[in-house]
Amino acid sequence: MQSALEGTLKKISWRLIPLLFLCYIIAYIDRINVSFAGLQLQKAFGVDPAAYYRIFGWGTGLFFVGYFLFEVPSNLILHRIGARIWIARIMVVWGVVSSSMMFIKHPAGFFLMRFLLGVAEAGFFPGIILYLTYWFPSSDRARTVALFSTAATLSGFVNSPISGKLLQFDGFKGLAGWQWLFLLEGIPAVIVGMVILCVLPDGPRKARWLSAEEKGRLLSALEEENKISSGRRLGVRDAFASGRIWLLCAIYFLLNVGGYGFEMWLPQIIRSFSNLTEFKIGLLNGIPYIVTTIVMVLNGRHSDRTGERRWHVAVSALAGALGFIASAHAPNMALSLAALALAFAGVKGMVGPFWALSTASLSGTAAAAGIAWINSVGNLGGFVGPTIVGYIKQATGSYAGAVTTLGCALVVLASLAIMLRPEPGKSDPSYMRLHQSSSVEPSEK
Repeated sequence: MQSALEGTLKKISWRLIPLLFLCYIIAYIDRINVSFAGLQLQKAFGVDPAAYYRIFGWGTGLFFVGYFLFEVPSNLILHRIGARIWIARIMVVWGVVSSSMMFIKHPAGFFLMRFLLGVAEAGFFPGIILYLTYWFPSSDRARTVALFSTAATLSGFVNSPISGKLLQFDGFKGLAGWQWLFLLEGIPAVIVGMVILCVLPDGPRKARWLSAEEKGRLLSALEEENKISSGRRLGVRDAFASGRIWLLCAIYFLLNVGGYGFEMWLPQIIRSFSNLTEFKIGLLNGIPYIVTTIVMVLNGRHSDRTGERRWHVAVSALAGALGFIASAHAPNMALSLAALALAFAGVKGMVGPFWALSTASLSGTAAAAGIAWINSVGNLGGFVGPTIVGYIKQATGSYAGAVTTLGCALVVLASLAIMLRPEPGKSDPSYMRLHQSSSVEPSEK
């Protein structure tokens, strides 16, 4: 029985993960390509360097404000109407907004468009996390989420040299390099969004490529897991009232302070300790991403194999903190880049175990709200991180203090992760599990 279920899960992985992987690559490119556009936006805005550090930090961060405001409603809509239509809608709209960023002319327009991009993309990542809970038992989620989430790091690896090259189109057909970057990198989201509308099943019951036996086996396993974890039947409000959920929000907030504080400024950090062309900066920018991709998969697999989550988060956070602090004191470019790669690997290595820990706490409608709430509050760290880096750089003239601050945030994160009790339903019977419905997908309510 177990081997048959494993075969079904493997089949599902091959059917779903590549497509979702592609979606997330595109999403992440459109989210962080501003880090490369930032190499030219100072000139486009006509502001002095000191003012630009503040403008760029605020502008990149405003994405996450829009994301925060619309995240929970978006995920609840997805849970109600299904993943296929809603994820397709998200992708098409954000692709249009991303390409439209080519028309910005001043900081106010930059602020507005980054905010609107966050509104457009709100619900995508937590929607996918929720969607994966319809298909995979909790024992397989760290590996699955880590595998899916490597799309973010691979997108950075693949897109770094591409974005660097697009910036060199500066002046072609009367457009600046950063305009070509926004225009061309927004189009794939619209195309793939239409593909999603045609091929993505809302859940196991609607998957034509699963046999009746495979569907029954999978749904039985998921429902049995729900029965084991079904304590009090709680609703959406209880997800917001849970102290554990708020602790998870704080952990994810600090994770994103470190992650986005790093990613949004990395090309400019590399420029600060080198004198390279934009294309070569793109090549170097990709190195931390490929290292991080490997670490994410290995840490997620080890977490699933051992069944342990919180120490996989805490140790990764401490490794990231070490990398950030070491990069501030590295004597040369090679060591600085190596330390930054360690920092980023530590930050992103937490993602798989973190979401496995979080989704084990929730099911049904409470999962739709709780996952979105953790992600939306946590992603405010994406506003705080880049903004802090910009202000510290403006005040000190150096990135050393900024990356040290990011490292300190990860030390606090590690402390919070250690405070979490073991997984609910196992050695922590006192934890109040959030569970409203035994359904595993919207259509089964």
